[in-house]
Amino acid sequence: MSYWSSWHDFLAMGGYAGFVWGSYAVTALALAAEVFWVSGRRRAALAHAAIARELREREAS
Repeated sequence: MSYWSSWHDFLAMGGYAGFVWGSYAVTALALAAEVFWVSGRRRAALAHAAIARELREREAS
């Protein structure tokens, strides 16, 4: 059973389209930002680990 008789009705979401699609947009933006920030933190952690490894190798020599 379908609640909407057309694609326009589906996209309009019974008059709540701004809330529904806005919520999806905010969620997608938050997920994209999280991926961006996590990848930056990963790069920084790998760089920090490489520096620490280099320092340990220098001390061992």
